[in-house]
Amino acid sequence: MPNTFTNITEIALKTIPSASKIEIKRVLESLYGFDVDKVRTLNMDGKKKKRGGFLIARPDYKKAYVTLRTPLSISENLFPIQVIKEEKDSINKTSKSKSVVEEGEKKKHWLDGKVKDDGADRGKGKGSYASARGGDRRGGGEAKFPWSSMRKAS
Repeated sequence: MPNTFTNITEIALKTIPSASKIEIKRVLESLYGFDVDKVRTLNMDGKKKKRGGFLIARPDYKKAYVTLRTPLSISENLFPIQVIKEEKDSINKTSKSKSVVEEGEKKKHWLDGKVKDDGADRGKGKGSYASARGGDRRGGGEAKFPWSSMRKAS
């Protein structure tokens, strides 16, 4: 994105590696009507990554820097950055509001009703936490997790 939308004198393009400077100049002048002064090109290698024992590479490309004789001015409404930001914010707000529990519903956790907590023996090792974890089986309370009541086969 350019900093200013007026007096743009140079643009950067990504092209195929086989494109020459003359071809790039002719395409920009004939299709887009630009008044091209000069074209500078740069061959770029695609990014390479190693995944396990394999080498994965993106395709190579050519970068073209085009200098224009007459400065180009673009309407600021072409890239409505503020409108895009507002749309993203409104989408985020609507998605967050859907996750909130509505008034008539009560959010239920999978642990609700399984662990009995009287709060009397906190900190003594015999409280609901210890019995819920399966550490204190003498109390006869239910296990917090279904697999905590499993025993090894002997």
